[in-house]
Amino acid sequence: MSEIDLDSGYARFEQATDFTVGLEEEFAILDPGHLGLAQRFEELRDGAQSDALLADAIAGELISSEIEIRSGRGETLAAAQEQQRDARRRLFALAASHNVLLGATGTHPWADYREQRIIDTDHYHRVEDGLKYVAWRNNTFSIHVHVGIHGADRAIQICDRLRPVLPLLLAISASSPFLEGRNAGLHSMRSQIFTKSFPRCGVPDAFGSWSSFAEYIDFLIRTRSIVEYTQVWWSIRPHLTFGTVEVRICDTQPTAAEADALSALIVACVAQAARDIDEGRPHGDLPPRLIEENMWRAIRYGLDGELLELESGEAYPARGAVDKLLAWTAPMRGELGLSIELPAANGAQRQRALLAQGMTLPEAYAATVEATRATYAGSAQSTVEVN
Repeated sequence: MSEIDLDSGYARFEQATDFTVGLEEEFAILDPGHLGLAQRFEELRDGAQSDALLADAIAGELISSEIEIRSGRGETLAAAQEQQRDARRRLFALAASHNVLLGATGTHPWADYREQRIIDTDHYHRVEDGLKYVAWRNNTFSIHVHVGIHGADRAIQICDRLRPVLPLLLAISASSPFLEGRNAGLHSMRSQIFTKSFPRCGVPDAFGSWSSFAEYIDFLIRTRSIVEYTQVWWSIRPHLTFGTVEVRICDTQPTAAEADALSALIVACVAQAARDIDEGRPHGDLPPRLIEENMWRAIRYGLDGELLELESGEAYPARGAVDKLLAWTAPMRGELGLSIELPAANGAQRQRALLAQGMTLPEAYAATVEATRATYAGSAQSTVEVN
């Protein structure tokens, strides 16, 4: 029996309010002594029960050494961010009281995936049973941003328009250059072991309309390919429960300031895509093979490489992706009052720079974990120091 109700999902979009926001951030649970993954999610979940707000904000994510916090719905980005900052403060205080630390990079630099335990929920048992090694290998951490969109067809068309934007957001957010105890040579190892391994993942096809999208989801249901909608792991998707466009392409961010700026940039992109649709701006759906070229460049080189203008084939420095998105989204950023200040170097670049300066990988990770604690635990507006 399918748990997916497409008619209810359609109705939620038809009743939704534009540009409400929900934020989700995933953290690694760490042993304070050696900074390895610590399988203590259930302990933290149970410890949060005395704090009703925190208990409602946290969730499990596949493995017992991972914890997620959710802002809930904010009528504006500012409201959602204030709710999320409160949840962060409470979560980091809870972690400190249980003598654990929290990490915020897209992968853990050296933890052995074979030692991690899948949490005991029906959903994640289905994930493990269906994917086996692909699920076991996926020890990754990301940030998701939900933006409310009125109109089901409009939500699908926004997802379509943002397909070529996804690699730019990934390059900007890359924070996972290390895996299995080595500098992996990639800037987003999270994307390589999650986005490139899971089925129904990565950049989706362009559907054009709700009816086309619903026809495909119905195919997955009829063929027993999925039994719940969250088994569609695309990097952008219409969320049937919330009436939102959910952007899922980005690595989790090492500092609170970066997470806040990145979420603002994503909201601006979704809102600008909506405005472009409303104003009838022309748009052509690029084939997946072209977008995949930029996806690989973002995974491999992050902001240190080049990205492609996909329609012309001309290359440009990837560090220009921020300016491109800021220029495009200027109208809606102004209308919504969004301020975006990203650091000169992203998480992957800073971690790689620490190695280049002579730090060992554990020392570089310890410095990054400390930056996470210092900025998220207080969750005030903070700046990012670039080493």
